[in-house]
Amino acid sequence: MLTEELTAKGVTLVAVSKTKPASDIQDLYNLGQRDFGENYVQELVEKQPVLPADIRWHYIGHLQSNKVKYIAPYVYLIHAVDSFKLLEEINRQAAKHNRTIKVLLQLHIADEETKHGMDERGITELMEYYEAQKDSLQNIEICGLMGMATFTDDEAQVRAEFARLNNCFKHMKASYFIGKSHFDTCSMGMSGDYHIAIEEGSTMVRIGSMLFGARNYPA
Repeated sequence: MLTEELTAKGVTLVAVSKTKPASDIQDLYNLGQRDFGENYVQELVEKQPVLPADIRWHYIGHLQSNKVKYIAPYVYLIHAVDSFKLLEEINRQAAKHNRTIKVLLQLHIADEETKHGMDERGITELMEYYEAQKDSLQNIEICGLMGMATFTDDEAQVRAEFARLNNCFKHMKASYFIGKSHFDTCSMGMSGDYHIAIEEGSTMVRIGSMLFGARNYPA
């Protein structure tokens, strides 16, 4: 079973439940799954109140700064931080609820312009801003990096993109987070490529269709 396979490898499974009803999430929860990922704010706002309070909600989509306030009371991990402005807003909203919100910085590794994220220089610049102002950013915790590979059948390309992300993760760890145990997440890999991602160092995968079947998009 997928859960046992990932647990044995020390990899966290985030069940991507976007477009799926709360009942499907409850069924998987009843089997022991606790980490669930959504990428639409409105869906998360609707599902969170009717599901168990100990679910760890991951926001995995592109997040606009003006939407942070809606998920700040309960979101566990925000996966796709791609600007210092967004980082500041997450901190501001977390402070209102006396919480610390975990975040991942998104590295753009795909050969696709439609995917979001920063390049290595952008992440370095963000970290320089963060280091200079971190005393005022006490309500966020940068836990690692995430990225999405190109949607392609070229396994060598996907592997190279994941390797790039892992190399950046290691560089960030050595440059800014030496001795900081909370910086431990290299989030990459989905249903179609998670095996490659794990081989290249992933510690967290986002799996949807393998767990829930095809997505339910409106006609």
